Amino acid sequence: MEWMHFLRWAHIIGATVLLGTGAGIAFFMVMAHRTRDARLIAHTASIVVIADWLFTATAVVAQPVTGTLLALEMGWPLTQGWIVAALALYVFTGLFWLPVVWIQHKLRDLAREAAEADAPLPERYFRLYRIWFACGFPAFFAVLAILWLMVARPVF
Repeated sequence: MEWMHFLRWAHIIGATVLLGTGAGIAFFMVMAHRTRDARLIAHTASIVVIADWLFTATAVVAQPVTGTLLALEMGWPLTQGWIVAALALYVFTGLFWLPVVWIQHKLRDLAREAAEADAPLPERYFRLYRIWFACGFPAFFAVLAILWLMVARPVF
Protein backbone atom coordinates (compact mmCIF):
# COMPACT_ATOMS: atom_id res chain seq x y z
CA MET A 1 0.00 0.00 0.00
CA GLU A 2 1.47 3.35 -0.95
CA TRP A 3 2.13 5.94 1.73
CA MET A 4 -0.72 8.31 0.80
CA HIS A 5 -3.29 5.51 0.84
CA PHE A 6 -2.00 4.39 4.21
CA LEU A 7 -2.33 7.95 5.57
CA ARG A 8 -5.87 8.27 4.21
CA TRP A 9 -6.80 4.91 5.71
CA ALA A 10 -5.25 5.76 9.10
CA HIS A 11 -6.93 9.17 9.15
CA ILE A 12 -10.33 7.69 8.30
CA ILE A 13 -9.90 4.98 10.94
CA GLY A 14 -9.01 7.65 13.52
CA ALA A 15 -12.05 9.74 12.61
CA THR A 16 -14.25 6.67 12.78
CA VAL A 17 -12.85 5.74 16.19
CA LEU A 18 -13.40 9.27 17.52
CA LEU A 19 -16.99 9.42 16.35
CA GLY A 20 -17.86 5.81 17.13
CA THR A 21 -16.22 5.63 20.53
CA GLY A 22 -17.65 9.00 21.52
CA ALA A 23 -21.17 7.99 20.51
CA GLY A 24 -20.80 4.54 22.10
CA ILE A 25 -19.46 5.92 25.37
CA ALA A 26 -22.26 8.47 25.54
CA PHE A 27 -24.92 5.84 24.82
CA PHE A 28 -23.71 3.39 27.47
CA MET A 29 -23.22 6.10 30.10
CA VAL A 30 -26.70 7.51 29.48
CA MET A 31 -28.30 4.05 29.59
CA ALA A 32 -26.47 3.16 32.82
CA HIS A 33 -27.37 6.52 34.37
CA ARG A 34 -31.05 6.01 33.59
CA THR A 35 -31.11 2.93 35.86
CA ARG A 36 -29.95 4.99 38.88
CA ASP A 37 -28.23 1.74 39.97
CA ALA A 38 -24.89 2.75 41.51
CA ARG A 39 -23.34 -0.69 40.89
CA LEU A 40 -24.29 -0.73 37.22
CA ILE A 41 -23.17 2.87 36.76
CA ALA A 42 -19.84 2.16 38.47
CA HIS A 43 -19.25 -0.87 36.27
CA THR A 44 -20.24 0.92 33.06
CA ALA A 45 -18.25 4.04 33.92
CA SER A 46 -15.20 1.88 34.63
CA ILE A 47 -15.39 0.43 31.12
CA VAL A 48 -16.08 3.86 29.63
CA VAL A 49 -12.97 5.31 31.28
CA ILE A 50 -10.84 2.47 29.87
CA ALA A 51 -12.36 2.86 26.40
CA ASP A 52 -11.80 6.61 26.43
CA TRP A 53 -8.13 6.23 27.31
CA LEU A 54 -7.51 3.26 25.02
CA PHE A 55 -9.43 4.29 21.92
CA THR A 56 -10.34 7.97 22.08
CA ALA A 57 -7.01 9.21 23.44
CA THR A 58 -5.10 7.19 20.84
CA ALA A 59 -7.22 8.64 18.04
CA VAL A 60 -6.93 12.15 19.50
CA VAL A 61 -3.14 11.89 19.18
CA ALA A 62 -3.17 10.16 15.78
CA GLN A 63 -5.61 12.49 14.01
CA PRO A 64 -3.50 15.65 13.85
CA VAL A 65 -0.43 13.61 12.94
CA THR A 66 -2.08 11.69 10.11
CA GLY A 67 -4.03 14.77 9.02
CA THR A 68 -0.92 16.94 8.79
CA LEU A 69 1.07 14.27 6.96
CA LEU A 70 -1.83 13.62 4.59
CA ALA A 71 -2.30 17.31 3.81
CA LEU A 72 1.41 17.72 3.11
CA GLU A 73 1.45 14.57 0.95
CA MET A 74 -1.55 15.86 -1.02
CA GLY A 75 0.09 19.26 -1.45
CA TRP A 76 -2.58 21.10 0.53
CA PRO A 77 -1.30 24.09 2.47
CA LEU A 78 -2.19 23.85 6.15
CA THR A 79 -3.51 27.41 5.86
CA GLN A 80 -6.43 26.39 3.62
CA GLY A 81 -9.69 27.60 5.12
CA TRP A 82 -11.26 24.18 5.61
CA ILE A 83 -8.12 22.82 7.27
CA VAL A 84 -7.88 25.81 9.62
CA ALA A 85 -11.60 25.45 10.42
CA ALA A 86 -11.19 21.70 11.07
CA LEU A 87 -8.23 22.33 13.36
CA ALA A 88 -10.13 25.04 15.25
CA LEU A 89 -13.06 22.66 15.72
CA TYR A 90 -10.61 19.97 16.83
CA VAL A 91 -9.30 22.25 19.58
CA PHE A 92 -12.88 23.23 20.46
CA THR A 93 -13.78 19.54 20.77
CA GLY A 94 -10.76 18.93 22.99
CA LEU A 95 -11.84 21.72 25.31
CA PHE A 96 -15.00 19.73 25.96
CA TRP A 97 -13.41 16.26 25.89
CA LEU A 98 -10.82 16.93 28.61
CA PRO A 99 -13.38 17.90 31.27
CA VAL A 100 -15.59 15.00 30.15
CA VAL A 101 -12.76 12.53 30.79
CA TRP A 102 -12.21 13.98 34.28
CA ILE A 103 -15.97 13.91 34.96
CA GLN A 104 -16.23 10.27 33.85
CA HIS A 105 -13.59 9.36 36.42
CA LYS A 106 -15.51 11.26 39.11
CA LEU A 107 -18.84 9.68 38.10
CA ARG A 108 -17.23 6.25 38.31
CA ASP A 109 -15.73 6.99 41.73
CA LEU A 110 -18.94 8.47 43.14
CA ALA A 111 -20.96 5.50 41.87
CA ARG A 112 -18.41 3.07 43.35
CA GLU A 113 -18.58 4.80 46.72
CA ALA A 114 -22.39 4.72 46.69
CA ALA A 115 -22.41 1.05 45.67
CA GLU A 116 -19.91 0.08 48.38
CA ALA A 117 -21.91 1.95 51.02
CA ASP A 118 -25.19 0.59 49.62
CA ALA A 119 -26.32 4.22 49.50
CA PRO A 120 -28.08 6.31 46.86
CA LEU A 121 -26.04 8.30 44.39
CA PRO A 122 -25.04 11.66 45.90
CA GLU A 123 -26.24 15.00 44.54
CA ARG A 124 -22.68 15.71 43.31
CA TYR A 125 -22.99 12.72 40.97
CA PHE A 126 -26.14 14.19 39.38
CA ARG A 127 -24.60 17.66 39.11
CA LEU A 128 -21.50 16.27 37.39
CA TYR A 129 -23.62 14.05 35.16
CA ARG A 130 -25.57 17.08 33.90
CA ILE A 131 -22.31 18.86 33.05
CA TRP A 132 -20.98 15.70 31.36
CA PHE A 133 -24.19 15.38 29.34
CA ALA A 134 -24.16 19.05 28.30
CA CYS A 135 -20.51 18.91 27.22
CA GLY A 136 -21.23 16.04 24.88
CA PHE A 137 -23.43 17.96 22.47
CA PRO A 138 -21.03 20.68 21.29
CA ALA A 139 -18.18 18.16 21.07
CA PHE A 140 -20.27 15.67 19.09
CA PHE A 141 -21.53 18.28 16.63
CA ALA A 142 -18.03 19.69 16.24
CA VAL A 143 -16.75 16.23 15.28
CA LEU A 144 -19.57 15.91 12.74
CA ALA A 145 -18.58 19.31 11.32
CA ILE A 146 -14.93 18.23 11.10
CA LEU A 147 -15.95 15.11 9.19
CA TRP A 148 -18.02 17.23 6.80
CA LEU A 149 -15.05 19.55 6.25
CA MET A 150 -12.79 16.55 5.53
CA VAL A 151 -15.21 15.23 2.92
CA ALA A 152 -16.44 18.47 1.31
CA ARG A 153 -13.20 20.50 1.59
CA PRO A 154 -15.08 23.75 0.93
CA VAL A 155 -13.17 26.74 -0.34
CA PHE A 156 -13.27 29.75 1.95
